[in-house]
Amino acid sequence: MNSKKVLAEHIAFELGVSSSEVLDLIEVPKHDNLGDLAFPCFTLAQKLKQSPEEIAKNLTEKVQHPLFEKVEAKGPFFNVFLNKKMVSQEVLKTVLGEGNNYGSSQEGIGQNVVLDFSSPNIAKPFSMGHLRSTVIGQSLANIVEKMGYQSVKINYLGDHGTQFGKLIYAYLLWGDEEKVKANPIKELLHLYVRFHEEAEDDSSLDDEGRAWFKKLEDGDSEAVKLWKWFREESLKEFSKIYDLLGVEFDSYNGEAFYNDKMTKAIDLLKENGLLTTSEGAEVVDLSDYELPPSLIQKQDGATLYATRDLTAAIHRQEAYEFDQAIYVVGHEQSLHFNQLFIVLEKMGYQWAKHMHHVPFGFILKNGKKMSTRKGEVVLLEVVIQEAIELAKQNIDEKSPYLEDKDEVAKMVGVGAIIFHDLKNERLNNIEFSLGEMLRFEGNTGPYIQYTYARACSIIRKAERAIGSNVAGLDDPYSWPIVKQLESFPNVIYISFREYEPSVIAKYLIDLAQSFNKYYGQVKILEADEMIDYRLALVKAVSIVIKEGLRLLGIQAPEKM
Repeated sequence: MNSKKVLAEHIAFELGVSSSEVLDLIEVPKHDNLGDLAFPCFTLAQKLKQSPEEIAKNLTEKVQHPLFEKVEAKGPFFNVFLNKKMVSQEVLKTVLGEGNNYGSSQEGIGQNVVLDFSSPNIAKPFSMGHLRSTVIGQSLANIVEKMGYQSVKINYLGDHGTQFGKLIYAYLLWGDEEKVKANPIKELLHLYVRFHEEAEDDSSLDDEGRAWFKKLEDGDSEAVKLWKWFREESLKEFSKIYDLLGVEFDSYNGEAFYNDKMTKAIDLLKENGLLTTSEGAEVVDLSDYELPPSLIQKQDGATLYATRDLTAAIHRQEAYEFDQAIYVVGHEQSLHFNQLFIVLEKMGYQWAKHMHHVPFGFILKNGKKMSTRKGEVVLLEVVIQEAIELAKQNIDEKSPYLEDKDEVAKMVGVGAIIFHDLKNERLNNIEFSLGEMLRFEGNTGPYIQYTYARACSIIRKAERAIGSNVAGLDDPYSWPIVKQLESFPNVIYISFREYEPSVIAKYLIDLAQSFNKYYGQVKILEADEMIDYRLALVKAVSIVIKEGLRLLGIQAPEKM
């Protein structure tokens, strides 16, 4: 039972409107003296041809349910005070009964969602700049699965482009095979940076780089051999990061995978009469959408990002028959995706209406975007290892005899990095700060993990079986927790609807704060007739925190 939905159904029945119309309007008052739920009546006043005050007053006379302890009209608001014991009993029974499945939905059963995320460039280090797409994408995959959908996770590797011609030529000029074998990504980055530094004084390097890329496209054996080597070594390095972050993919088909498939997409554009020539290039005119043209083919016949992404979208629909496709890519690519989706619609693909670009802001260093070309890069693996080491030092100080210290330190260190990212709304830029990210108090991952470990510790100390058949609680410290537990399914739904994991992260901060306040004020393990009900609340909190962290891609240690 969801008290908000019950209220919406009763109000809707009395007003003669749909419950969904009412549900979206119900809010939680900022002050307890105004009730637990409030319905602002002015939104429907014009439709009902009544004043908001009149609607609120009429509702107080008509809306009744055992869940509602008291109802009152406050100006244009209809306020409801819930029956604490009844609601808490129902919420605890549901959470304990459903366990980790609490908050799951059947909405997406039988439907596929393709997620394109992470997508680093091969032969370059996995930097902090790649973190956002990776952790946002993984969290969204977890959330869509929680909503009942089947997820297909695609790592669309950057393994094609002029830069590989430049890298091949740089290796042929200055490369040392033994050095590359010993430390592939570091050495390849060094060659890449050196190439751009030297090209500033010698423009012929750029010409040679383009020539080697042409050789690669034409299947030159030496160019292809080096490219494959760079790709294999890159994937080995990337897999170390993905293992640490707990991220897995269903496909690593990168840009190069579509080299021999683009002719089909270009032919389809021609068949639909969508291609026009502009300054020698083939484009799709989008002036009717007040957008610049989508460039499909250069004058020299070379393809572009748009060609490749059109081809990839069509291939993915054929391979996975997706109901939704989500691209977790930085906001600077918004125009590109806007054009892509419109071109696909122009081609007659109705499924293009269900493709979404999920943009995000940058991770900044000293207020500036990080640049691989200039060597201004912070390696993610180094940051993760530092975080784990710092977590271990902290555990050594606080819990020197803790079992599995290394494993817990890994959970805490990695969790700190992921949570620091996901607690921020994705469109915001984030300033890179190892110190801020690794704080073990305040609104951080370790704080949430520690709260979960505290709840587990209480349950262990109690040494009592905790069943789901419990009575309700009505004390002032448990009530905020009960309301938060009840809202968890809706929090998941909002994060899914808005493609926004920060909704869950912020919820976990609030829940942890309420629980720690409860812990500080209530003698949970006091042997009286209410102990089982208090323990049921603790158990319910532990279930929801663990599941909330899992949806963010974070593990929860039972001891810290």
